[in-house]
Amino acid sequence: MDEPRARPSPFDRSEEIGARLAGRRLAAFLDYDGTLTPIVARPELALLPAESRRALTRLASVATVAIVSGRALEDVRSLVGLDGLYYAGNHGLEIRGPGDTTLSYEGGDEFLPALKEAASRLAATVPAVAGSWVEDKTRSLSVHYRQVADEDVSALESAVDAALRDFPILRKHHGKRVFEVRPRIDWDKGRAVLWLLEVLGLSGPETLPLFFGDDVTDEDAFRALAGRGLGVRVADDAQPTWADYTLRDTSEVPRLLEMLTNAMEVGR
Repeated sequence: MDEPRARPSPFDRSEEIGARLAGRRLAAFLDYDGTLTPIVARPELALLPAESRRALTRLASVATVAIVSGRALEDVRSLVGLDGLYYAGNHGLEIRGPGDTTLSYEGGDEFLPALKEAASRLAATVPAVAGSWVEDKTRSLSVHYRQVADEDVSALESAVDAALRDFPILRKHHGKRVFEVRPRIDWDKGRAVLWLLEVLGLSGPETLPLFFGDDVTDEDAFRALAGRGLGVRVADDAQPTWADYTLRDTSEVPRLLEMLTNAMEVGR
């Protein structure tokens, strides 16, 4: 397996991608914040651009499409608002299929009391750091610091660590200007993607899975698909990644989705 490193643009490798898709089904998994929408000051302001919505709709007509987000399930479903997609929230701890399908998954029930108590403690201490706030997503927690001064981030992290000291069954994770608090279990976006591929009958070589993401938590999915699928990281930097390709920013995502849709339509 390759070590993580900087990757090329998929637009420079369109023939390579087309060859991988030839004669196969496509399963596309996409993160939301920072991937389909830019990172903004407040999560509720991250609205799906019309161009991305159109591209997702077209792709869903020729492929299986799932949104895999750190947001709560109902939150991301409401923001995307497309019925024909699969949705995974809370880093895969909540999964629902489209429409009236019976496909569903909920993990970590035994951690709910600890998460509720941790949310209460964090809400009592974190706001002391100006610009920070706690988002209770029931099956996980987010401590946002997008509006916190850089010199205050270490103080905020210390406050988070202190509040979680009595909860060894929970674990703090790092993201883009956010601390994520999740159950200490072997489950992440990568595991959720593999679970969906299995239950949907898409785990065989006749399917090419792709994952689009931008953050540290998305590396779990890139790593899970390494050697069997493709990963696309959305970030204008040269940070090491388990993805196969990189896009400069979210504006390039619908363009790539359209390219994939066209390739699938030609192959029909």
